[in-house]
Amino acid sequence: MVERGLAVIKLGEIVMILDLHRQGLSVSAIARQTGVDRKTIRKYIERGLEAPAYGPRKPRATVIDPFTAYLRERVAAYPGLSGRRLLRELKERGYAGGYTAVTDFLRDVRPTSEHGFEVRFETAPGEQAQVDFAQFHVVFTDEPATPRIVWLFSMVLGHSRLIWARFVMHQDLPTVLRCHVAAFDAIGGVPREILYDRMKTAVIGEGETGGIVYNRALLDLARHYGFHPKACKAYRAKTKGKVERPFRYIREDLGALVSQP
Repeated sequence: MVERGLAVIKLGEIVMILDLHRQGLSVSAIARQTGVDRKTIRKYIERGLEAPAYGPRKPRATVIDPFTAYLRERVAAYPGLSGRRLLRELKERGYAGGYTAVTDFLRDVRPTSEHGFEVRFETAPGEQAQVDFAQFHVVFTDEPATPRIVWLFSMVLGHSRLIWARFVMHQDLPTVLRCHVAAFDAIGGVPREILYDRMKTAVIGEGETGGIVYNRALLDLARHYGFHPKACKAYRAKTKGKVERPFRYIREDLGALVSQP
């Protein structure tokens, strides 16, 4: 139904009036044929066919609405929190929706940073793993007043991105060697090459000819298991990007429970 001040008629009747007018019928003839008074017919002929005007729709309530204030607060305090982590927190608070609703909302309140394009370096299966340590500041429940430093040893397979990681209290040589052995056992094999940041437990320095000097104990371990150690190029942090991502993921996922220095 369409209202134009004088009468309320159906949209189909308006179309008929305009069509009869285009055929050359007079207003009186159209009135007799349609049963609509002449004043109303003249009004529609003057205005033509107008699209109906609709007001703005009232926003529909969504499943994420009761939790938006909490999400804003968490993102403001910890901008790096992952969507998966926040989804778990919402589930604990009664959220019954899905992951997409959370990420859609986060996309609106947390603008993404723009990065330039980079060439992705890939390796064949079994070809390479990357190893590194990351430092975390934590507080243990049995000593809540004493912040402590723990280290995360991580080995990431270059092809599959399989991660083996373990928190340790030290990053000394015995710990490094034990973590290697445990990682090989858990992974079920040994990669042909292992890429290291220039950690002191792996790389002692450079020789007179510019070659890398590795820790002798690490070389003994490498000969025993049959892998080749390789040091990252100096000042090329992105070379070991595959192993840096687990550290970022853990920091984002654990949020306030652990913090980086």
